[in-house]
Amino acid sequence: MHERLCNFAVNMNTIWIVIPILTLLMFDLGLTLRFEDFGRVFLHPWPVVVALFGQLVLLPLIALALAWLFHLSPVFFIGLVLIACCPGGSSSNVFSKLANGDVALSVTLTALSSLITLFTIPVVMGWATRLVGESVGISLPTGNLIKQNLVLMLLPVLLGIGLHYAWPKGAEKTDKILSKMAFPLLLVLISIFFIQHRRTILDNLGVLGLSVTALILLAVIISSLLSRLVRNSPAQRRTVVIEVGMQNAAQAISIASSPLVFASEEMAIPAILYSLIMNIVLLAYVGLARVKKARP
Repeated sequence: MHERLCNFAVNMNTIWIVIPILTLLMFDLGLTLRFEDFGRVFLHPWPVVVALFGQLVLLPLIALALAWLFHLSPVFFIGLVLIACCPGGSSSNVFSKLANGDVALSVTLTALSSLITLFTIPVVMGWATRLVGESVGISLPTGNLIKQNLVLMLLPVLLGIGLHYAWPKGAEKTDKILSKMAFPLLLVLISIFFIQHRRTILDNLGVLGLSVTALILLAVIISSLLSRLVRNSPAQRRTVVIEVGMQNAAQAISIASSPLVFASEEMAIPAILYSLIMNIVLLAYVGLARVKKARP
């Protein structure tokens, strides 16, 4: 039975798994968003500015520096920058709630980053590809990337928002089901991907593991320091740390493995490793936050 499952995973094309998973995640994100979520930036601008700076500017720059420092191959170099360009979706809202963070701030940041990255990802990935990819035959069809993001990212979010306003009770019930499915579906995706590429992952685990771990740890440390610098409240600071550290692995995998974009499943390996290590680090962070909150 185990051998049959492994053979099934090896022969499966992961793009046909990640596309429906990403679509469902973005649709579920839309179910939780409200138009007023975008207006909170004017009520609490500094936490939003710090988090967006960390997500959209700081993390990609750190990824570029680490990829250069660890001398990653062009495929892994681009893959590491790619996962740094894909902020997490609705899962970050759950982590913020568990950490006693500012959930409203988390929702606002999720809404803003989901829209802004539709435009920033093509720019950053285009630059990274020209930097290290073109010399080895890796190119970025920017038009295809934008089209894919609009179909897989923006459209499901808009449909989710529309369903909420058209049928609030139905949207709430749907969200409860999809939110419970999200993590198991991601585990299935990661498991299948690991089985398919286990030799490549194990052969490069040392350098990739170090670079990915350094990326998530630096994201947590620097975002926390920036939050303290602008005097965010403890709840806001915890949310900023989670939002900056949590990335959307499904989005990165879909871009890397899509036949319309990079068509390279090997490029998605940094996203897989980041997803695993990210959950370990952020769950530990949430645990520490809850323990600290419980102390008299």
